Amino acid sequence: MSEGFIPSHGNYKKLKSYQKSLIVYDGSVCFCSRFFSKFDRTVDQMVQAARSGKQNIIEGCMASGTSKQTEIKLVNVARASLEELLEDYYDYLRSHQKPVWEKESKEALFVRNLAYRDGESYETYREFIETRSGDVVANIMICLIHQCNFLLDRQIKSLEKAFVNEGGIRERMTQARLKERNKGSR
Repeated sequence: MSEGFIPSHGNYKKLKSYQKSLIVYDGSVCFCSRFFSKFDRTVDQMVQAARSGKQNIIEGCMASGTSKQTEIKLVNVARASLEELLEDYYDYLRSHQKPVWEKESKEALFVRNLAYRDGESYETYREFIETRSGDVVANIMICLIHQCNFLLDRQIKSLEKAFVNEGGIRERMTQARLKERNKGSR
């Protein structure tokens, strides 16, 4: 059989959701080191939630060749981890009695527009994350997490649609086996 039934998979570095989750992770590590004591349990919680968001995208992508169910589950875990992290930033702002930027505020729009720069990476946001006050950085991170969650929501919908249209590995395995049997009977 010239073509296998396991499709190409694992190219997570090209996913916008992964690229954005990497920015969220790096930004969260910086935020925590700047605005919390290293002994604060919140640091571990936030860094682990950011890491889980990123790592579950990788793991899901790597599992996608043999299990669409696992891929969908892990991308959803990534989404849930980032939602947890989002709440940590809201908690930070609330506990410091600082406002959350409105979605259409000039500050939020500025951050959202940075996403359209070529080669968007942590470097795109570094100056702001590493030099601004805690409330500004928390709001920047909220914007970035919302962007990442939007991408993950779209990715999950796309995975769902692909599964419905193409099936999973069991269907591909059966089709591959039937194709081989049919070749032998000719």
